[in-house]
Amino acid sequence: MSPVVRRTERVRVVTTAQSLDFQDPAPSPLALLLLGRESDPRSERGVECPGDLPAPSDPDLVERARAAKAKLGDRVFVLGHHYQRDEVIEFADVTGDSFKLARDAAARPDAEYIVFCGVHFMAESADILTTDAQQVVLPDLAAGCSMADMATAEQVAECWDVLTEAGVAEVTVPVSYMNSSADIKAFTGKHGGTICTSSNAERALNWAFEQGEKVLFLPDQHLGRNTAVRDLGLSLDDCVLYNPHKPNGGLTAEQLRGAKMILWRGHCSVHGRFSLDSVREVRERIPGVNVLVHPECKHEVVAAADYVGSTEYIIKALEAAPAGSKWAIGTELNLVRRLANRFAAEDKEIVFLDRTVCFCSTMNRIDLPHLVWALESLAEGKVVNRIEVDPEVASFSKLALERMLALP
Repeated sequence: MSPVVRRTERVRVVTTAQSLDFQDPAPSPLALLLLGRESDPRSERGVECPGDLPAPSDPDLVERARAAKAKLGDRVFVLGHHYQRDEVIEFADVTGDSFKLARDAAARPDAEYIVFCGVHFMAESADILTTDAQQVVLPDLAAGCSMADMATAEQVAECWDVLTEAGVAEVTVPVSYMNSSADIKAFTGKHGGTICTSSNAERALNWAFEQGEKVLFLPDQHLGRNTAVRDLGLSLDDCVLYNPHKPNGGLTAEQLRGAKMILWRGHCSVHGRFSLDSVREVRERIPGVNVLVHPECKHEVVAAADYVGSTEYIIKALEAAPAGSKWAIGTELNLVRRLANRFAAEDKEIVFLDRTVCFCSTMNRIDLPHLVWALESLAEGKVVNRIEVDPEVASFSKLALERMLALP
């Protein structure tokens, strides 16, 4: 449901100091890494591209992308996540969040190649949901997800052993966020659980509590906590945090037996940056502003916001907002900047919730040079950076995804 804006006084759209400065950070090594222009081989996999990438300054990149895409025609279907750069979104056949894009790919069985401009777990989901005849390509294998990487198959298996020893595994239902690896989705399917998105997390948890007494929520603690407390009416005391880096998750058997929500210690590196101070500062700076945040934000940020919702919810809320309304958005900067530009002509002031530039560093690894390289390689008959999920893993992952699709 689109929110009703309570404050509708007309304001001038400001692009000076009152608004967010969307200029890129200074080109320090850290800033370049955050913007996806450098790599850290110690923490990123697949940073070496098996081929020559066109230089970012190549003035012919746009035309080369158009030519390669035109040559491929209906054989290629390009998916663009909302957090992608504008230069990449320009060539996307569809845009959306991770699950919507995976379903869009599955709805195009005639497309021989699915080029997923997103991150690794998204491409895995597309491979799981598409046919064996289709090939999913991720333009840069270094485009991972820090949250998804916070829960490995080995860690989660060990966690389940801890729950078993505490005598609660049989009454615990795993619920895994879409932002998880195929291995974690497979674990969830194998143990009777379901996948959820930020849009249907409440329905997923209600279903899970009908199946069992407890939920193991993977891998985002904040989405799990916010949904349990804000939507289901549980208390913070009903939630415990399982830390995979501590013996027994840092929890006693008594704590596990007393909990309703067992939250995995994972988080989004972007949404986790927003703080209560960010909310207070923007309210002081822009009187009458509506604070709208993603449920991956910390609980205190969600509690202080006016509206909370998924990326699709955020977009629809701004579409429905009246002219003259003011909004501070707590989600990834590429999307916020795109929305600010889109609605500027409608006299809607849209700013980033935090003063600090906060791109999703791994999402930003997909840039125009990588996309051009992938498309031109496919046009030449070479499949690069193909994402393939093990058949058994794919089978159990699909089971968990099907349970989500069947949620009441």
